[in-house]
Amino acid sequence: MTINSILHFVTAGCILMSASHAVSAPKNKILRETDKEFFLTDEAKRIGDQVLLYQRVTGGWAKNIDMAKPLEKHQVDSVIAEKQRRDDSTIDNNATVMQISYLARLYQATHDQRYKTAFADGIGYLLSGQYDNGGWPQFWPGPTGYQTHITFNDYAITNTLNLFHEIINGKYPYDGNLVDPATTELVRTSFDKGIECILATQIVVDGKPTVWCQQHDRDTYEPAGARTYELPSFCSQESAAIVKLLMEIPSPDKRIKDAVDGAMKWFDSNKLTGVRLEHRGTRGSDDFDTFLVEDAEAGPIWARYYDLVNCEPYVCDRDGVPRKNLHEIGRERRNGYSWYNSYPAELVPQYESWLSENSD
Repeated sequence: MTINSILHFVTAGCILMSASHAVSAPKNKILRETDKEFFLTDEAKRIGDQVLLYQRVTGGWAKNIDMAKPLEKHQVDSVIAEKQRRDDSTIDNNATVMQISYLARLYQATHDQRYKTAFADGIGYLLSGQYDNGGWPQFWPGPTGYQTHITFNDYAITNTLNLFHEIINGKYPYDGNLVDPATTELVRTSFDKGIECILATQIVVDGKPTVWCQQHDRDTYEPAGARTYELPSFCSQESAAIVKLLMEIPSPDKRIKDAVDGAMKWFDSNKLTGVRLEHRGTRGSDDFDTFLVEDAEAGPIWARYYDLVNCEPYVCDRDGVPRKNLHEIGRERRNGYSWYNSYPAELVPQYESWLSENSD
């Protein structure tokens, strides 16, 4: 199947699934709200005030906390006591970037200086964590273990760079007087360094650029592992987000063009056809399970991981042993992780336009 035939499946509306379907609904969905009318409401301000409470002294936020859930008095005291923590601020699982975006929208609606100040502290946190090589760790300050790696996993770096790209371009809600010119220049420099890191970490095989691992060693740039089931590998899901970002850079140079073309060719060569992901039962109950089933009419999907030796798709349990079949791993990991996705196919319309705009 060629890129054009992948495009057929996309435009025909036959994309089968996305990674978000394989996990439970994320906390803090309301923090992703973009409706301007919502930010004029008392509820938006209530949530915003709680977001301020949860902001750490670092300027960042912790992950996996429902910051919109109303707090009792004793809970408020506990959250305030946690503000001095310096060991759990992160860009993992949408943390920090999500809160920054919410506060920006709330400031534009209310012009409350508290939201602007917290926004600025959040941007300062993001800038403070960038390595000299342009990458970011998963946590900082003081990351440990695999947290020190350059982290593309769960869109940590691409979320940050997408935010920076919107700030540079003065896109709402980052327009007006929210971001001063000096900060915008710092963000621009950081963004450029981040793109350099992306280009430096792209896996090259036989002289040809391919895709990226979920994380790369901060010193050698080599693919690196994280949790026991997250082995060094070619990774389709996070790589698709990287390619989307690269295609949104205006007037790309040859290195960016080669990076995008190489990744799209890799996606085309490593798609899985004739199969689809199927969930059976009720999520959260004992009868829920995930299957990869044959379907001749199915559109292309990709395994999240491909091994670095033979570029073969695999899944993995907490024992760290890669296996070929989904039902060779336990139910907990089988149903609790995004092993397959269609994200590369969703890139194809953008890629077709990008090619026409950037042909030599």
